[in-house]
Amino acid sequence: MVSEANLNELEPASHGEEANPGWIGFLGRALGPIVFLLILWAPPPVGLAPAAQRLLAVTLWMAIWWVTQAVPIAATSLLPLALFPLLGIQSAKTVSQSYLGDSSFLYLGGFIIALGIERWGLHRRLALLTVNATGTTPRHIVLGFMLATFGLSMWISNTATTLLMLPIALALLKSLEEIPVAADSNAPGLATDPHFAHLALALTLGIAYAASIGGLATLVGTPTNLAFIDIWNRSFPDQPAISASQWMLTWTPFGFVFLLCAWWILVFGMQTPAGFERFDRSYFRKQLRELGPMRFAEWVMLTLFIATALLWLLRTDFTFGDWVLVRGWGGTMARWLEGLGVPAGKSNEYISDATVAMAVASLMFVVPVSRTNRGQVRYLMDWETTSRIPWGILLLFGGGFAIAGAFESTKLSEWVGSVFRHVAEGQPTWVLVTAVCTLLTFLTEFTSNVATVNTVLPIIAAASVALGVDPRLLMIPATVSASCAFMLPIGTPPNAIVFGTGRIKMVQMAGYGLILNVLGVILAVTAVYVLMIPQLGIQVP
Repeated sequence: MVSEANLNELEPASHGEEANPGWIGFLGRALGPIVFLLILWAPPPVGLAPAAQRLLAVTLWMAIWWVTQAVPIAATSLLPLALFPLLGIQSAKTVSQSYLGDSSFLYLGGFIIALGIERWGLHRRLALLTVNATGTTPRHIVLGFMLATFGLSMWISNTATTLLMLPIALALLKSLEEIPVAADSNAPGLATDPHFAHLALALTLGIAYAASIGGLATLVGTPTNLAFIDIWNRSFPDQPAISASQWMLTWTPFGFVFLLCAWWILVFGMQTPAGFERFDRSYFRKQLRELGPMRFAEWVMLTLFIATALLWLLRTDFTFGDWVLVRGWGGTMARWLEGLGVPAGKSNEYISDATVAMAVASLMFVVPVSRTNRGQVRYLMDWETTSRIPWGILLLFGGGFAIAGAFESTKLSEWVGSVFRHVAEGQPTWVLVTAVCTLLTFLTEFTSNVATVNTVLPIIAAASVALGVDPRLLMIPATVSASCAFMLPIGTPPNAIVFGTGRIKMVQMAGYGLILNVLGVILAVTAVYVLMIPQLGIQVP
């Protein structure tokens, strides 16, 4: 059994938040301020306001530091707090309010729930049950791990899910390597079989890819999606909010199809290692028996986990275009709030998905589940465990939200949109969607996906308005594509984590990743036209 301590040893301390110590980091540290000063002192382009030019200078400085990781990513996100007031872009009060938006608390609550699942070992039990149910042939083992990873990553961060699933997979591979290829105990183990190497490659890569794909299937699965929601709400406050159920109706089916395609690509040509047929479900059943019966804490955590998922899904009406499939509980709460004196037009704004996340997270701190040997009460969650939350991500959110807000207040978004309009004018809508998906997919191979979304989405939003295109038509697929970086270890934390096992060569990850990158663009564009447009009722010009 992999203990919590073992997981902590596997987990990188920084999650990619530390500065790059190499020459790229050194170059970025110098290049960022230089570009900032050059733009600041350059003659302003026609139609660009002075405050907007200063904002453009700060944005490019931050983009360079984010891309090169010249300083810790979270530290770069603090620049607006100092530079926006000093340069007359926004007041200190205004910019500081950007750093704690609704999406920040949705992420915080979601991560506390994820830590609770991990704290009581529920993740391991769920993973073993899934793999045991899918079968024990090499192809089925890969599918089982990918399905379990996909399911967990829909609700838990991609990085956390990978760190939870990888130790189980590595333990399985080590056990298989020691199994003799023949009944003779002196026969060599499966590790010497070349077909076993294919299984190890597919299993480790499959976990990384499934974590990224699962994350994009729900609003809370990855910070990238939450960044989009906050930018959308700030950029278009008069437009309807995107609910968790609306997102899932399009992108959960997309994610499931993408997962099956990724699995088929990874196991294509896979052959069963010699003697492998003697390895059956008994291994997984033994692992489950060693876990023992579910403890009270696991049952409580499972109940809260399911309740949270249902509350997220059913908060708003489950709709598909003009059809209402299920009435959400949010409408009932709105009427109750109106009875308390909340204006009828504002009652729907009082409760969000963050309300659900923080309510459940808060409840976890007061639910007793066991006692220590000294008789002290143990609660479902304690504050010491929350120290593992990557707090720097909240600052990264804030930096992106500050940029998005300033793009609007300085009218920089309108200027960028007018420039983009001249370039894209006359192009068919499907070409624009494909171009945006392709750009974001390959750009995030080298950059932080959240930082990229924070920088690019305000520009896409402004360009969409200038082109007369519904902003959702470009912003949502751009957000999804930002999670589809499969080629390089630096593309996503899951890629980096599994690459660190030493079982994957760079050329292998790049080869499989390139295929999935291209496939992701094709599937994303298809999902936009087959599912998203009719589901959201978007008018396509």
